[in-house]
Amino acid sequence: MHHVYLIEEIQSHKWYIGYTANVKRRLAEHNNHKNISTAKGQWRLIYCESYVNKMDALGREKFLKSGSGRKFLKKQINHYLNEN
Repeated sequence: MHHVYLIEEIQSHKWYIGYTANVKRRLAEHNNHKNISTAKGQWRLIYCESYVNKMDALGREKFLKSGSGRKFLKKQINHYLNEN
C-alpha cells in the first residue's frame, strides 16, 4: 500500500504532507529528525489516505500540497481543528 499523510508538530501546529509506503516508520523518522523539513519538534499523525497504486498516491500528495488541497484538508479534519 501507498500512503499520503498529514502530520502536525505538537507545539507549533505546523503541518507537513508527505508520501510513504510505511507510515509508522516514516513518522518515527520525522520524530527522530531524519528529515530537514521536520528537524525540530515532535510530530503526530492527524490524517492519512491509502492507495493501491503509487502514482495515485503521489498525485494525491501533490494535490494536498496545493491551496485547494489544504482547503480540502481543513474541511476534512474540521472537528480535529476545532478541538485543538
